[in-house]
Amino acid sequence: MVQVWPGDAYPLGAHFDGAGTNFALYAEAAERVELCLFDDSGGEDHIDLTERDAFVWHGYIPSVMPGQRYGFRVHGPYDPARGHRCNPAKLLLDPYARAVEGEMDWDPACFGYHFGDPESRNDDDSAPHTMRSVVVSPYFDWGDDRPPRTPYADTVIYEAHVKGMTARHPEIPASLRGTYAGFGHPVVIDHLKGLGVTAVELMPVHQFVHDDVLVQRGLRNYWGYNTIGFFAPHNGYASGGGRGEQVLEFKAMVKSLHEAGIEVILDVVYNHTAEGNHLGPTLSFRGIDNAQYYRLVDDDPRYYMDTTGTGNSLLMRSPHVLQLIMDSLRYWVTEMHVDGFRFDLASTLARELHAVDRLSAFFDLVQQDPVISRAKLIAEPWDIGEGGYQVGNFPPLWTEWNGKYRDTVRDYWRGEPGLLPTFASRLTGSADLYADDGRRPLASINFPTCHDGFTLTDLVSYNGKHNEANGEDNRDGSDDNRSWNCGTEGETDDLDILALRERQKRNFLTTLFLSQGVPMLSHGDELGRTQGGNNNGYCQDDEISWIDWEAAAHEFPLLEFTRKLARLRKDHPVFRRRRFFKGARLRPDDMPDLVWLTPGGDEMVEADWNAGFSKSVMVFLNGDAIGEPDPRGRRLRDASFLLLFNAHDGDLDFELPSDRFGGMWRKVLDTADPLLAEEESPAVKASATVPCEARSVQVLRRV
Repeated sequence: MVQVWPGDAYPLGAHFDGAGTNFALYAEAAERVELCLFDDSGGEDHIDLTERDAFVWHGYIPSVMPGQRYGFRVHGPYDPARGHRCNPAKLLLDPYARAVEGEMDWDPACFGYHFGDPESRNDDDSAPHTMRSVVVSPYFDWGDDRPPRTPYADTVIYEAHVKGMTARHPEIPASLRGTYAGFGHPVVIDHLKGLGVTAVELMPVHQFVHDDVLVQRGLRNYWGYNTIGFFAPHNGYASGGGRGEQVLEFKAMVKSLHEAGIEVILDVVYNHTAEGNHLGPTLSFRGIDNAQYYRLVDDDPRYYMDTTGTGNSLLMRSPHVLQLIMDSLRYWVTEMHVDGFRFDLASTLARELHAVDRLSAFFDLVQQDPVISRAKLIAEPWDIGEGGYQVGNFPPLWTEWNGKYRDTVRDYWRGEPGLLPTFASRLTGSADLYADDGRRPLASINFPTCHDGFTLTDLVSYNGKHNEANGEDNRDGSDDNRSWNCGTEGETDDLDILALRERQKRNFLTTLFLSQGVPMLSHGDELGRTQGGNNNGYCQDDEISWIDWEAAAHEFPLLEFTRKLARLRKDHPVFRRRRFFKGARLRPDDMPDLVWLTPGGDEMVEADWNAGFSKSVMVFLNGDAIGEPDPRGRRLRDASFLLLFNAHDGDLDFELPSDRFGGMWRKVLDTADPLLAEEESPAVKASATVPCEARSVQVLRRV
């Protein structure tokens, strides 16, 4: 007989204290809760949790040590018409499990009904076919680990996939490729530091499920936006095992990145779970308390409200769902030492009834939380529901993936007309989106590419998507790519087209690093990574999505150019201002902080902005008028720069402005001449003519 003490109702989950483990599960609908302990042979002990406080069932077992597999069976009403789906035949994951072992195999026993008859009840035991929760030890030697706390103004984000980053890296031991340990390997850290990266934004590492429809096609859920465990690092990325070793390995990765001054931001999916709609499996939340965890259709609670396109949405009005999310966020900051979060489909988190409410309970909780409010908070500011596109509308603590930046920059460099006013706004921090509520340019996370869509190489190589490998007859993925193949679809031997594509890649990267706001680089773009035109690699856990490091050796010029851009941005605060440009003088005799100029060197007037055919502009950035102190209170001064943007398909001569802007200028960077060295570039005088190649950018520094 297993000895069971009453234990405590808080904290929720399984907590080892050095002598035993306390188990606590919130289940308001439950009439009885069984804790199931599994031995190495798969044998199962059932232990009734008889203590219940405020709908939390709990008990303390002195003999349970780290590594113990467990789950719950919840007895209660099975009445889908009223939103209840309890069934003790289904082994359930602990929503607060710190680690998860194994995968589900999609056997019919994992479902609450018999296939073909959704109104039936399936009482087959799911335990042989599903995952186990694991008790973990909370102890880890963090040493003198400290969060880097890089200011947003100095932040460069690198969006990366734990597996895809290292699965093909020849300098990482084979046993560590595609794992947390591989990501924390010195060769990866050296690569990131060489790019000036200050934060990695990891695609989902919460425990997730591989969708049945993908498994049947021989594919996998590579991206991982299908969470089932909000406290557990995904076991598939662990090199050392799944009995809690994944927790230690994740912590070691974070510690290594912190030692290099690199923050860790997690892409988190709190808007839905892997249990899907009413036809999905019963894995955890559905069987514990379906009506408390999910938004159900008011008129027919058999069905789920879905603003995510995945089958369900979490019930953000429920205090228990809010507690789960806040406890999870706090855990990853305090126990796992992560530095921030990017919230997938964040508009769903703001939905209390049917509208997106920027003052919803979730944002109120984050605002007042002393731990989470200090982390970096990044919203993907849209979902698929009505009114879900909310770029620019999140609260002041938040930054946002700026989808309008992506679209405008892509349109500009593929030659769309009439974009100069919008391009100017995106280049200078998108004040039209963020200034009205007191936010700054740093609220804008700028990116030309991300995991969702074309890679940078594919953006300049394909006009249309090529997703045949996904098995959906090329119907999946966006058709709004705003890409341009430079004259030929896909691979080519035409040297002129190849040269243009390389220049276009440099144009995108240069625009990114010179824009006000926070730049985000998608992993492998600096190495010419291609997915062969696949713009929806969510299911491609293979060479289509992984970085090919050996092929990337041929992309050394692009890598060096990206490093040069990162150094330029780091060395000059005029490219990473903490406040918006005013276009005005600090003092009467000063030059404005920003001046827009025509290619002829004249200040832009309304007619110039409204000339739809115009695709070229010159920008004066006044380094003497940054107009703000640095973190130590010192008034910043910097060099002044001229940026020459030519998106026309023909070469243009730019006439530099008069000597009141500066007497002499020297070219620092030219996307048409990636090998340009500033020290070898001759100085040119004010009002001189500077030739600018078609579809290129030049940066000139005032001498």
